Amino acid sequence: MKKNKTSNERWYIQELTCPELLHRNALQFGDRRFQWWRLNKRETASNTYAEVWQLVKELSSGLISLGFEKGDRGAIICHTAPQWVWADYAILCAGGITVCLYPTLSEKEIKFILQDSGSKVIFVQDEVLLQKVLNVKHETPVEKIIVMNESTSDESKSVTNFAQIRKSGIKLLAEDRHIFEKRWRSVEMTDLMTIVYTSGTTGMPKGAMHTHQSFNAACCRDMRQVPVYGDNEVCMAFLPLAHTYERECGHGIAMMTASTIAYSSPVTIVEDLQIFKPTIFMSVPRIYERIYMAMREQTSKSPIKKKIFEAAINTGLQVVHARSDEKGFIDMREGIDFTENLGPWLKFKYRLFDRLVYSKVRHLLGGRYRFAFSAAGSLPADLCKTYMAMGIRIFEGYGATETWNTINLNWDYKVLPGSVGPLCIGVEGRIAEDGEWQVRGENIFLGYWNNPDATNEAFTEDGFYKTGDIVEEVADGYIRIVDRKKGLMVLDTGKNVPSNKIESLFSLSKWIDTVVPVGSERKYVTALVIPNFDAFIELFEKEKIDYDKSKLIKITEPVPMCIAVGDDFIQKDILRKMIDADIQAANKELEEYETIKKYTILTKRLTVNDGEMTPTLKVKRKVVLDKYADLIDKMYN
Repeated sequence: MKKNKTSNERWYIQELTCPELLHRNALQFGDRRFQWWRLNKRETASNTYAEVWQLVKELSSGLISLGFEKGDRGAIICHTAPQWVWADYAILCAGGITVCLYPTLSEKEIKFILQDSGSKVIFVQDEVLLQKVLNVKHETPVEKIIVMNESTSDESKSVTNFAQIRKSGIKLLAEDRHIFEKRWRSVEMTDLMTIVYTSGTTGMPKGAMHTHQSFNAACCRDMRQVPVYGDNEVCMAFLPLAHTYERECGHGIAMMTASTIAYSSPVTIVEDLQIFKPTIFMSVPRIYERIYMAMREQTSKSPIKKKIFEAAINTGLQVVHARSDEKGFIDMREGIDFTENLGPWLKFKYRLFDRLVYSKVRHLLGGRYRFAFSAAGSLPADLCKTYMAMGIRIFEGYGATETWNTINLNWDYKVLPGSVGPLCIGVEGRIAEDGEWQVRGENIFLGYWNNPDATNEAFTEDGFYKTGDIVEEVADGYIRIVDRKKGLMVLDTGKNVPSNKIESLFSLSKWIDTVVPVGSERKYVTALVIPNFDAFIELFEKEKIDYDKSKLIKITEPVPMCIAVGDDFIQKDILRKMIDADIQAANKELEEYETIKKYTILTKRLTVNDGEMTPTLKVKRKVVLDKYADLIDKMYN
């Protein structure tokens, strides 16, 4: 076991419970815009910190009027929206514990979480999700369902709505004007704040328990390590609030800095970037891949523009290389002259392409963009450098539900593409003998709700959380994620093959959407390959290649895309030629034993709704490998 790395200071921590945090903002920044969202294509709406505090006061008092006691669990099932925050803080100010449910969960998973958590109430976004909950309610301890609108209610089914709960709260406050303040001021830092259920990649979800203290430590830690937030920051949110990433790194830090949060979705993000003009946002590698692909398509609509874009990227990458030190670190602080110390010709080309390409790409991000975070998966080094080449700063970090996210993060003055950075302030870490990254600190969860066996398994005897990720130190305490322990493929020859290494080679592929490597206990590596159906549809139309359009299945969420095609689609010679070219190009970057020897092209994308991907768009390997076991076996027979 390698020696502990440590950064376990406490100076950065502010002792504020979540109710205290919102109350502070309402008092000090009451007139400042807090939440901002779209009503339609042209109109937006917003509220201030003072307005949200009053709304939460009424909702929370309404919960108390229902008999909601301190320590009771209140669940939320809702897409990322202002209402999620109202419900969250209503529960917390009533002294309750927020239980997070993804809207994409199946009825079976919803039932399990409500049963396991013992949730007394549940906030539901709309009628679609309401029906899911109603179908299982009789098997759960839920007493009241609160729909996040002003109209839906059915007392016979214990269904009410925001308006009725607020009305009850106002009535209670008229009877006892101190009851709300007494309740929220009774909340202590060590009180349980939330139960966040894991995505359940290997079975039913486990509920990670976090306190107000661990949330506070996580937010304060990140706030001290990222570029300073100004008075006019707009943080755009579109990732699931049921996940700790958006809830802490997005909303938590925004709350700590009293910033504005603008609400979007993966469907409307391109339009919303122009409307809200965010300065900061966070996303996951697959979304950054899609954003880059969209940028490339929009700026390469003709052969000439395509050549100019490619030349611009190559020049930008030359500059990134020239600005990198001998270890690969690059200074990405604001105000840095990217052309400083460059040769005259390279400086001229970079400034030219900045006018022709980079500035236009940055405009697509809204024109006020400062920086973004990347987590919940490894950001390929080539993709990070490509964004850098255009003057777009993305700081990669690493964390988990159990750690309230970031435990490693690249510093802005010292970014190492392909690395998740060094340990954050207040975290200790070490690399175990098997390569597993183990950490401890005040941001780490207490354990799993109602699951002492899983809790014991998650920690070492001396209190380090076992992340389940294999890492290696690359330079100056910066680490690189090699793979999940469960994602590391061990061939029957004894060779270890990181599936993540193979997957990352296709991050910038125009023709391949997803590659799922296979190889554990096999003689060689194979892969399931999902084409970028939309790219091929465009190509087929351009080349006038006929195919069965009736077999196409398209969706609008989480992003507009084609998710399924017919067998004839994947049999087209041009598709197979493009796919094979990308596979062979990737193989050149791999050791011989790591190369993809055979592959099968699928006719369907992996989706969250089908349980094949997590809400943060990571492949559920076990689910996928089980589902396509017959096709996999054929590649070895």
